[in-house]
Amino acid sequence: MTADFSGSLTPPFSPYLPELLVDETCRPPCFSCASASSLGNGNAFPSTSYLSTGSLKRLLLRLDPSPTDYESDTVEIFGFQWVAETALVESTDLLFGLFRQKLDILENLCQPLSLDLGQLSNIHVEAEEIRSQCVQFLHYVKVFIYRFLDPPQKMDSISVHPYEELEAQLPSKLIEELHGLSLYIGHLYELPSNIQAAVQLQHQGKVLPASWHLLHLHFDVHWSILEILQILGDKMQGQIVYAHEYINLIGENLTNVSLFEELCEHLLCDLIYYAANRYTQVRPTEALNNQIYHCICVKEMWILLVHLLDHRSKGSSFESFWIRINKLLRSINQVSNSTESFHISSMVQCKDPLGLSWWLVAHLAPLYTFDRNGNLEETNGVREDELRMHLQCCLSLCDIWESNLTAGTILWEYYSKNLNNPFTIRWLGLQTLACVSKSPCSMLEVVRSCCTDKLSLDLYKSDNSYLIFLRILARLMKKDKESRGTHPWKQIKGRIYSKFHQKKMQELTEVGLQNFFILFLLLGIVADTEDIASRVIDLLQFLVPSHLSTSQRALLWRGNFAFLLIYVEKNMDISALAEKLSHSFRETAKEFLVTKGDFGQKHTLWTLLSTYVDGAQEVFETSHNLQLSEEKLLNDGFSMMLPACRESELCSVLNFLQTAVARLRNIHRRAQGHGNPGSHAQSLLVGKEHHLAVASALWRNFFPFLKNLRLSQTPPSQLADTAAGYTLLAVAMPNSAPPELQPQPFVSMFQMFGWDEMIAPQLISRYLNHVLPNSEIMDSFCGIGHSSFQALSVRTWIRCVLQIYIDQPGGPDSEQKTAIMEQLGELTRLVFRLPEVENLLSKGQVLPLSYKQDPRSALLQFIKAAGVTYGGLQTLTEKSAMVSKCQEYLGDVLKYIKPYLTKKGPPEGLQITYRTIGCLVRYWSLMLATSKAQQLLFRIIDFLLLPHALFQQDKNLPPAMLSNIRESLPQFLQGLSIISRQSQAQGAYIKQQLRTIVTQYFGRFLPSAPSAGAGGNHPMLLALYDSAESQHTVHLRRIIMQVLSENYLQFRGNAPPPRLASVLSFIFDAFRKSKNIETYDAELTLPSVLKCLILVNEPQVKKLSTDVLQYIIENCQPNPTGESLTAVLEKFIQEYSLLYDQQIFGILETISVLDQPLVIRLIPTITQSLMDSEHKRGLGRNASSRAAYRRLLSLLGEQGQVALQMLD
Repeated sequence: MTADFSGSLTPPFSPYLPELLVDETCRPPCFSCASASSLGNGNAFPSTSYLSTGSLKRLLLRLDPSPTDYESDTVEIFGFQWVAETALVESTDLLFGLFRQKLDILENLCQPLSLDLGQLSNIHVEAEEIRSQCVQFLHYVKVFIYRFLDPPQKMDSISVHPYEELEAQLPSKLIEELHGLSLYIGHLYELPSNIQAAVQLQHQGKVLPASWHLLHLHFDVHWSILEILQILGDKMQGQIVYAHEYINLIGENLTNVSLFEELCEHLLCDLIYYAANRYTQVRPTEALNNQIYHCICVKEMWILLVHLLDHRSKGSSFESFWIRINKLLRSINQVSNSTESFHISSMVQCKDPLGLSWWLVAHLAPLYTFDRNGNLEETNGVREDELRMHLQCCLSLCDIWESNLTAGTILWEYYSKNLNNPFTIRWLGLQTLACVSKSPCSMLEVVRSCCTDKLSLDLYKSDNSYLIFLRILARLMKKDKESRGTHPWKQIKGRIYSKFHQKKMQELTEVGLQNFFILFLLLGIVADTEDIASRVIDLLQFLVPSHLSTSQRALLWRGNFAFLLIYVEKNMDISALAEKLSHSFRETAKEFLVTKGDFGQKHTLWTLLSTYVDGAQEVFETSHNLQLSEEKLLNDGFSMMLPACRESELCSVLNFLQTAVARLRNIHRRAQGHGNPGSHAQSLLVGKEHHLAVASALWRNFFPFLKNLRLSQTPPSQLADTAAGYTLLAVAMPNSAPPELQPQPFVSMFQMFGWDEMIAPQLISRYLNHVLPNSEIMDSFCGIGHSSFQALSVRTWIRCVLQIYIDQPGGPDSEQKTAIMEQLGELTRLVFRLPEVENLLSKGQVLPLSYKQDPRSALLQFIKAAGVTYGGLQTLTEKSAMVSKCQEYLGDVLKYIKPYLTKKGPPEGLQITYRTIGCLVRYWSLMLATSKAQQLLFRIIDFLLLPHALFQQDKNLPPAMLSNIRESLPQFLQGLSIISRQSQAQGAYIKQQLRTIVTQYFGRFLPSAPSAGAGGNHPMLLALYDSAESQHTVHLRRIIMQVLSENYLQFRGNAPPPRLASVLSFIFDAFRKSKNIETYDAELTLPSVLKCLILVNEPQVKKLSTDVLQYIIENCQPNPTGESLTAVLEKFIQEYSLLYDQQIFGILETISVLDQPLVIRLIPTITQSLMDSEHKRGLGRNASSRAAYRRLLSLLGEQGQVALQMLD
């Protein structure tokens, strides 16, 4: 046993504790004689009691005692912080010692002293705090056992951690501590009289004596010990826990089971002791009017023990509550020498033990009417489970016995008085709870199940007794009609109608209204529908709308719609019912529209409106021919409601609208297919009139809102589906469309939803995906000769592809983006199946599968196919028509991409912009060279290639834009080169713009120094690559070389230009990619290359200059006179021979190896330059120069020898 606890205590404190999140103070359940104001909602016990908080229920269901508490790493117990997951294992003795210390302090506060009111208040506060700490500790023990104590398992003695060893000993240690605590506090009957007197204290104030707190703490301890033992037993999975240290020390057996039995018996004896004391104060005539307890806490303790002991007795050998009470009462009434009898007899001294026993039994039995939450269970009248069994037997006999309506009326007498009863059986669980139908169809389905003759084996569980009664009523009415030949409705309707008067109707709850509607719906199916519906309308007039809840009003609408469904099934006109219902809908919609800031009120109104929308949709789905005045449901309430709807609300209305439009279109088409001038001609005419009325209502009350909604920045996706339905309706019933869409309503719909550039691309692509596959649409366009239909659809497709990244939601892999891409891919497939596009692709030699993967790639394929097709045309008329058609395809393409250019992003948008327009310029260059398309070309250059920011020194192009320009620049350059050669009117201007583009971008994409592979990636170098070098490639190279010569190869004095090596590397690569080098190229680049050889000493520059020189000499095509390079070299020699004669002779030696005749032609010029330089110096012959010249001449063969002789 644990030694007596004394001295100061210092609990373990974690060094990192300040950084931890300390758990908020929890409020565990406890016993409290609270006043009525603190009781739970309609509960007989305080809100903090073990019953009201659900503590008992969680205990019996083996749930976490406190799921929302002790979630942090630490817990405060007795004013100290402890590690929540280990405190009880590591400091068991310490914690229980602190508990006993607190109990001692509270007992000392109970000593009788003469104190003033202020001191009493302080004592109350201190006592309340001590009790709270003690209760919280016991609550922590329960939570710790449930969460942190592992079930018993075999342990390896070799590798056991010290904490695991302590944890394994914890159950045994807890039994010892709980046993010691029970001995420490003793029995309730052993408490001093001043403490026991607190049980009779009737308090209404907030200041209570310490004795009251101590007594109720004893209640908490006794019950908590039982709770802990119950949780421990569940955690140990039935394994018995022995108190090993106690057994070894005392020699007596002590387990968790024996301790529970002992403490339970003691607690029952204490409670009987309190009851006996009260019984001695009660007169026999008033016995039944006086309870067995002074305090509600004692009553709660009795109820807790009833449920706990009966729970333990199920499926085990533990004794139930009544068996234990019976034994104790028997011990009181019989003299016995047993220990049990002696114990209870010594405690309870009563002159009338038999009367006491009767009194106890009489007051304990009603405690069984309280459930685990402390709620009083009703037991009045016949139980629902019995009713179901009785009525199910009666139903099974209805098929055998003759019809007897009297039996039905007798049952109706009972149920008419209990319509508000949910008729549930608690022990059956959730499946039998009262459920109000959420839709007219579900309500009608319940009624239909009551009208069927087939019996279900699970009827007892599936139907309550009221529904079984309705089954009986329907069966009796059917059988009576079959036997007598007349309907029995007139015989019983008086009995049914008479039960419903104004007061009765106003007393109906939501469940009562549900039962009311189910009854009359059943009668409407099996009897006179019109008479019953009329009576229902009259009865509902008794209800006061302001006294009805929202759920009740919604139920009224659902019930009315259920009657409409019956009318539709019986092919009866619904105008009378529909007008009343739609009027209520209009008023509610008007209120919904004017309600602005009150979101709670809007939500309430929407509950009603959504009920109407769902009901109207069910009517349209059920109706077979839409000839029953269904248009009455489609009034102007919708036009009021729609503008006030939020997105989620709007989607549900649009879903209904799609259903209604599709249903009308399909039924009208079916009626058209059966149209013949026979006997059905009149009915077909009537049907068409009804269909026209429904269609007009759909156009009038919905379409104006849809037309405005299409211009929204973020229209719902269902708008496209709805607009497609209206388009097909315009094809099927053009006369129903409003005047603004006439004379060709389906074309007007296309212009609004398919071709309007103000509409979001996602909406248009989804719309076209619905309408383009429809053959009726194609036939209608062909029928009216609308030639631009296909071109406008192609234009819309191009816009959708180009604007795919405008305001696109989510990340790169978002589900919505994936859906948009799939949607656009489907539109691509449909557009490429248009006859006009198929013909274009065929001429452009595009394979059928090449455009089905990616819409962006498909757009490039389409542009290439159009360009190839134009190139194959021969006549001017064909070419002009093709240009016009392609302009119609494109539309204002720069308007589509303007958002990307304005916002300088996103990068994907800039990429598709430059890639597409670059492809356009390259493959439509011949078309862009025409006068019709030149304005588009100029705008492309100004917006994409030469924007204003390019010429502003304080601004730079964004990296994303510059990167995409680099990628697409080759196509732009190739296309512009072709245009500059083809355009007759603006060729010079295009050439000038091309020079500007080269000037601006050559340096931007030129590396600072040449490196392996870097020069070959320059976009202008890629533009010069052509497998079969064409004239436009040569033309482009000339322009590039001219720009380089003028801007990138100009020396400032003797200072070389920047990035000279990179420029030379580019020139060398450009010449290598060319099939040949023309004289013009040489004349532009050779002087600068020669200057580099004599003025720049950098090895890389010298090597590149030599390579370029060698390539020019070897590959340059001479002009007819053969003097293409001679003039360039002569001018070079004349300018630099005076200062750089040695370098010049070295260069000429190199050239002589490559082209000896070229150098021979230069001999006169060289000789004259040598003499002129000597003359200018005035020093006579220059020996070093002449020596170098002789070396050169010696390499020139016979002509060199002749010149050498003349020199000497």
